[in-house]
Amino acid sequence: MSDSVSVLELPEPDGALSAADVKEVAADIIGQLPLEGIEGSPLDSDDIWPIVTLASVNQSSVWDVTSQTDDTPCDDTVLNWLHTLQRDHLEMAASILFRHLALTILDRSGSRIVSIDFVDNPYHGSPDEDASELCTTNPTDGTTTCHRYCTAYVVSNGKPVTLALTYVRSDEKEADAVERVLDRVGTYPFDVDLLLADRGFYNERVIRRARDLATTVIPVTEKGERMKDKLDTHCSYMSTYRMYKDSERELQFPLAVSVSYQDGD
Repeated sequence: MSDSVSVLELPEPDGALSAADVKEVAADIIGQLPLEGIEGSPLDSDDIWPIVTLASVNQSSVWDVTSQTDDTPCDDTVLNWLHTLQRDHLEMAASILFRHLALTILDRSGSRIVSIDFVDNPYHGSPDEDASELCTTNPTDGTTTCHRYCTAYVVSNGKPVTLALTYVRSDEKEADAVERVLDRVGTYPFDVDLLLADRGFYNERVIRRARDLATTVIPVTEKGERMKDKLDTHCSYMSTYRMYKDSERELQFPLAVSVSYQDGD
């Protein structure tokens, strides 16, 4: 892969992109991901990659593209081809492209608020060979099976700009995936003022690693009598909470309890 990435020239950092601009950039970036051919296959990447690019840019699926387009391989052929790729190698290449694109769009000076999140893409079907490539989630679109990703992004002009993304397997700890993403965020040239995460990131390892990078805001989970006592109040206040109190793993952090006041209560 080349050292530089050809992307849309923006008029200024943090400038707004139109829908057409977004598709142009997406097609340009996706087209640079490595897609090796399968030995002995009559197809080559030129048969597969346009389908993947169109599905990605239009935020649809491989099946949607192949079922509505003439002279294309069937969706099973495309998916079987994609399953032969080295996922780690592809993710590394994607991470490099995410970084190039983000640094083209964003102003490198100043500081940023970074959000981290898990994204679940519902999956209908069975795992190819490795059941651990799929995770379980709440019922969505008639299935509880999904491909899960951990992503970090900033918001620019009301739109998310992805900084890093990694695939999450069901046989690994989610904290491992979060650490991979935070490690990549830590390589960006701008400072991180604040890390925002949802309740799914309330985890000792995640909190420790995130605090090394920036001040972190995570909603707590209402587990344990000590936490329930802290939350049993009618007024907002600041406090301190000690996770795994009086053990070698003890982790102390500020706790903000916010109470909404309605109807004079």
